[in-house]
Amino acid sequence: MKTRCFLKLLIIPLLMTGCLKDVDPSDSLTTGTLTGTKEGLQQGLNGAYALFKDHVSFNGTIDGNNMYLRQYFQMSDFAGDDIVCGQTTTDPLYYSFSGDHTATQTNSRYFWYISYKIINDVNTVIESAEKIANPDESIKQLIGECYFLRAFCHFNLVRFYAKPYTHDPSASGIILRTSTSDPGQKARASVSEVYNTVIADAEKGASLMAQPRGVQFASKEASWALLSRAYLYKEANDSAIYYADKVISSNRFTLETAASFPTLFANAIAGKETIFCVAFTTADDYGKAGSLASMLYSDGNSGWGEEYASKSLRDTMSAHMEDVRWSYIKPLKVANVIQQKNGIDIYYISKFSFQGGSPTLSSPIMFRLAEMYLNKAEALAKTNKAPEALAAVDMIRQNRGLENALYNGVLPAGKTALDVVLKERRIELAFEGHRNYDVYRNKKDLNRTYWGYHLPGLKESDINLAVNPTNYSNMITKWDADRIIYYIPIDEIQTNKLCGQNP
Repeated sequence: MKTRCFLKLLIIPLLMTGCLKDVDPSDSLTTGTLTGTKEGLQQGLNGAYALFKDHVSFNGTIDGNNMYLRQYFQMSDFAGDDIVCGQTTTDPLYYSFSGDHTATQTNSRYFWYISYKIINDVNTVIESAEKIANPDESIKQLIGECYFLRAFCHFNLVRFYAKPYTHDPSASGIILRTSTSDPGQKARASVSEVYNTVIADAEKGASLMAQPRGVQFASKEASWALLSRAYLYKEANDSAIYYADKVISSNRFTLETAASFPTLFANAIAGKETIFCVAFTTADDYGKAGSLASMLYSDGNSGWGEEYASKSLRDTMSAHMEDVRWSYIKPLKVANVIQQKNGIDIYYISKFSFQGGSPTLSSPIMFRLAEMYLNKAEALAKTNKAPEALAAVDMIRQNRGLENALYNGVLPAGKTALDVVLKERRIELAFEGHRNYDVYRNKKDLNRTYWGYHLPGLKESDINLAVNPTNYSNMITKWDADRIIYYIPIDEIQTNKLCGQNP
């Protein structure tokens, strides 16, 4: 708490000097003039999709570290307990590990900027499409994709910059931008209002999309998947189950088997359970400079490889070494001895590697079928339907090499159905941007009582204390702590006087 109050004081001089005023406010972004034709709409929409993976100029500079997906995954997963920080760094990703956020950290500022740029782009496409009389099904598909992308971006923003819905739906959320004519001076909507808008957009998108174009584009099933996730976060459990079942019963997707799951993420576009992914090609392989894999994996030259699968996650998985989900956790061994960096065992993470054989290339999956089973399982657990929840979990486990370790409707001693589901979510969805949200929205504390450079005030010389990390404070983040969310970036605070800051 003291840290966040101190950071507020740091913001005041920046507000007075205006040193960041050259950053365009989000509402000023445009896609240019679109013709009211399918080709024009397609071009504008393709540009919006590209913004998830492109390095876009920000504050007058193109930085290889600035990419929507890089910030999305790092700001999510590095703030959780599945990935351990291997050393101190000046990269702003470090703020996610430490929780000592600022309103001026570049990764958060860029994520806010690029999110609203995508939203502005799809708003422009939607408004251009309204000029077309009697749009055919192919044009409706494009419009529906725009509504999905707007819902997706608003939802991710509210997860990063606002309290979870289950904490306080009336709390300040984020700024809703649903028209290119929205005023630049606009207050934050409540968390509840943001969720209502996300749900309305996703429902409208689903109603318009009837011509799926491949998993690298939005679809009605992707909208249903987003609706299942959003309703789960609201604890509107019946609706979460309803939309999860709609995806499952669509028969467009099937769970990967124990044999095929280890290659799912390297072959995401062809994956049987991929609902929506962001497609990268060999031309999009950023290598060591800015790829998603660069901090998580290295073949000795391909990446920095400075962040690893945490001891906490590995301990959670340790009872079943036959689980094929271990295939994405790769220990670095020399003469069969696991190597260390600064006292931390090196277990690389490869969920963002090996598309086309490249250690730094993948097409990150944003929604997949396994999550739908887990959404359903969690909602069932919360409605006192433990046998049904366990059956949904077993659907995952029997396809991950655990045919001999199914629950078969029986809870482990001392565990609730929710305990079982959240453990399975952690293992199945590790490194995919879910973990810290799953913890905090369920009003649970995040326990990072293990050695790593997430520990407050740590210095390289402290490696001798690695055997006893319990000497450090703040290893457990309370579910209602201010630090579980990010500050609204200073660019918005400076240019939009109606936008209040987080405490």
